[in-house]
Amino acid sequence: MPELPEVEAARRALQAHCVGRRIARCAVADDAKVVVAAAGRAAFERAMVGRTIVAARRRGKNLWLQLDAPPFPSFQFGQSARTTYYVAASKVGQSLLDDGLEFSFTDKRRFARVRLFDDPETVPPISELGPDALFEPMSVDNFLDSLGRKKIGIKALLLDQSFLSGIGNWIADEVLYQSRIHPLQIASNLPRESCEALHRSIQEVVKYAVEVDADMGHFPKEWLFHHRWGKKPGKVNGKKIEFITAGGRTTAYVPQLQKLIGTQSSKMIAANLKRLEENGDTKDSGTEGEDADILKPKKRASTSRAARGQQNKDTVGAISRKARGNGGGSKKPDADVEPAEPETVVTESNGEQVLDQPNSNAINKSDQVTRRSSRKVKPRK
Repeated sequence: MPELPEVEAARRALQAHCVGRRIARCAVADDAKVVVAAAGRAAFERAMVGRTIVAARRRGKNLWLQLDAPPFPSFQFGQSARTTYYVAASKVGQSLLDDGLEFSFTDKRRFARVRLFDDPETVPPISELGPDALFEPMSVDNFLDSLGRKKIGIKALLLDQSFLSGIGNWIADEVLYQSRIHPLQIASNLPRESCEALHRSIQEVVKYAVEVDADMGHFPKEWLFHHRWGKKPGKVNGKKIEFITAGGRTTAYVPQLQKLIGTQSSKMIAANLKRLEENGDTKDSGTEGEDADILKPKKRASTSRAARGQQNKDTVGAISRKARGNGGGSKKPDADVEPAEPETVVTESNGEQVLDQPNSNAINKSDQVTRRSSRKVKPRK
């Protein structure tokens, strides 16, 4: 899905090529799903003809053209929308300017939205957006204060356009990787140094991507971006990449660098110890109780449940250490043991469902974790 850098690249191109020119002809697709015009398609076209483009504006992932008189056309980019300056197929909207230049807005998958507004900034969806991550960056102090009041997972918060607009899935993964923050970490639990690192990473990643016009070929080779697509096994800078669900989206992260910290990690350990004490050798402990929520798309957005369901390496190691401290065995856990990741269906924000495939050998490795951690242990009071 186009995120802030991609939409900003389109805005800059429109600003450079179309401002000051008059719209001589306009053709709008007969597609009520994409073109949201109460007065109808014909009225939309009439409202454009003869108007002069004064500026190209953007907030978050939304772009609109300011004309010499309202109404103004607004474009909400979907998963594959783009602006072009030649005759293209699958056009949603096409305009011919007075100097012969033609530009069009296209979307093959039809998740985009085109609307007419008298004042786009005062009505939804634009009026509901938070500060723009590029044009209206939060100060460090305001950013820290905002995070301190948010008791949800940090990845889910970054995807919330009312908090900070323009950040999508790949940017969220990238900035969390660069600031060494686990995607499921509760925002209010982050220490100051992590908040400052995240604030810095957002600015650096967004500005760099915009400077190269969102051309991925120019993104630094050490970025997670180049390795996160398709849930394929891989490494970034020599560290293994794993995939979980955070904020309702498939999320790439590096467990060796991005660890759950503070009381959140302690609660996960205590919850797992309690489950072991109550259930003993429960063979299905990976898919029952709290963990079962991971299999249900409707409950995917619950960050705290997803966090409790993540049996990562750090948690396994911590459980074993706690068990030994309470009279358990002294055998060290296998550092390479990984959690089972169930096959899930991710429901995207646009309603599309994408199948998440489980990691290879995940079930066998999960059984190893269960056998090593199944002895009854009473947690310290």
